[in-house]
Amino acid sequence: MKNITVAVPEHVHRAARIAAAQQGTSVSSLVAQYLERLSETNDEFQRLEALQHRVQAEITDFRAGDRLDRDQVHDRALR
Repeated sequence: MKNITVAVPEHVHRAARIAAAQQGTSVSSLVAQYLERLSETNDEFQRLEALQHRVQAEITDFRAGDRLDRDQVHDRALR
């Protein structure tokens, strides 16, 4: 486990101590939980970004000329 030092304004420190006391934990624990959630969110973003790149790489035969016109999209009989 690594230790970090963070400087925050007095009112933020006071609010963090109150929140920690209400939750029966420490400010250090609150910060650690927040940073863990931040890391998990970042991991999920990277996973989804990698998936997007894989899916986009599989799309090789798309051309703008392949688009359907309005009547075809709405399955209308062409007259």
